[in-house]
Amino acid sequence: MNVIFFITDQQRADHLGCAGNKVLQTPNIDKLAGEGIRFSNAYVGNPTCMPNRCSIMTGQYPNTCIRTFGVNLPEDAPTFSGTLRDQGYVTKAVGKMHLNFWAGQYDKSHRSAEYIPAWMNPETHDQMVKDFPLPYYGFDEMDLVVGHGDSCNGHYQDWVAERAPELLPVLRELGPKIIADMYRKSPIPEEFYPTSYLTDRAVDFLESFARGNKEKPFLLKVSYPDPHHPCTPPGKYANMYKAEDMQLPASFDDLSSIRNHPYIGTRTNQPGFENMLFHTSNEEEAKNFISHTYGMLTMIDDSVGKILATLKDLGLEDDTMIVYTSDHGDMMGDHGMILKGWLPYKGILNVPLIFKVPGVTKAGNVSDSLVSAVDLAPTILNICGIDPELQPPDMQGHILTPMLKDPNQKLRDNCLIEVDEIDTGRVDRWQNPSLASLPVGRLKYLITDRYSLTVYDGFPGYGDLFDLQEDPHQLNNLWDTNPDLRHALVEKLLFEVIKQQSIYPKKQAMA
Repeated sequence: MNVIFFITDQQRADHLGCAGNKVLQTPNIDKLAGEGIRFSNAYVGNPTCMPNRCSIMTGQYPNTCIRTFGVNLPEDAPTFSGTLRDQGYVTKAVGKMHLNFWAGQYDKSHRSAEYIPAWMNPETHDQMVKDFPLPYYGFDEMDLVVGHGDSCNGHYQDWVAERAPELLPVLRELGPKIIADMYRKSPIPEEFYPTSYLTDRAVDFLESFARGNKEKPFLLKVSYPDPHHPCTPPGKYANMYKAEDMQLPASFDDLSSIRNHPYIGTRTNQPGFENMLFHTSNEEEAKNFISHTYGMLTMIDDSVGKILATLKDLGLEDDTMIVYTSDHGDMMGDHGMILKGWLPYKGILNVPLIFKVPGVTKAGNVSDSLVSAVDLAPTILNICGIDPELQPPDMQGHILTPMLKDPNQKLRDNCLIEVDEIDTGRVDRWQNPSLASLPVGRLKYLITDRYSLTVYDGFPGYGDLFDLQEDPHQLNNLWDTNPDLRHALVEKLLFEVIKQQSIYPKKQAMA
């Protein structure tokens, strides 16, 4: 079984037409969902990029692999991509990886193959290309993108340099704007935008594979840096959706609950981080942010369509598993906020997840069963027929194969989500004294079929508890009003944390 693994950056579960969005146009991804199974209750292991991407790759919770930014996933960490490579797969990744740190680092002796300042510096870019380590977490070939929107670099810049060298000064000017703007129309033409780069490299890989020796199966990871802000759709995608036509969520006017929140209220709009985390918004900004996000997502949808059409034209469709997901969501106006943060809301935690597996999934199924990011790696390896003895020994997720066959199956009664950003010493490593108020935090979440629980380290006696069935917009915190439910879920969270806590270092076998 070949594998194509699509992953976007900062896409909510409800940002797909097939998930009920009446405005956003995603016909190709909708078609993929109609040919396979869509999971409506798929949740992250961590609501931020790097820790959750590591959980996806390793099948482990963040406390076991990577709990925070600024620390690389160990080079020898067992990943599903590395396992497939070891078993004879041809492995290729295009786009964003974020398994090495991008900016602030905890240990100055560590180096990152994805370090954004070095990639964006013309004096060090070529050295980053030369020194790039392969295989990279199990991928023999890597076409890397670092950055977001049109503020991107990596191997992507060299692709642009070959095709449109006149755009290099524009790319260098856009680089520092990676968190300066919330949205804008990109000056980069559609055909040279990062999404087009991913399409080009993915199609080229499939065509090269089809011309070569097909005796080996392949793994192709296509990782879009969009729709993460800055939201910078190019060309026709920038004008496809009008801000005035965007509807704000029912909770948009609930900003008072954010300002009065013991944990969140002190972390909103902090200097140096206001364009990254805990960003409160207004109607004009939120509507523009949504419309520009939609443009980026429709461009991604077109890319997915071209890649899957190529797969079909090459006669590879019937032997290829397709997975589509994202690393976390975005507030998109919920409770008067945009962007992300360590928040108790479903818009951040709930992500799209689609599987299409020839001979396993049936067309048009939708499952509301709980799924976690840690379930993806063991499921992919199971479907690929990898002997359990040859798989990473410490994966903590469930194998979803029974649910792929029967959407009514339930393997989980909860999803555990972790945040562990407590190292205030990291402020110095960002080399910016204005960031003294880094919004650190340590949180645990428990999601069940009906309820969402969040507890915060350092805030005894307070938490967030929502009934997701009766209160889907999460406007009514039951923490104080339903103590029996709170006690039962806190106890359940405790036992889940005990069960999933780190198993390292391991005991050495006795002689």
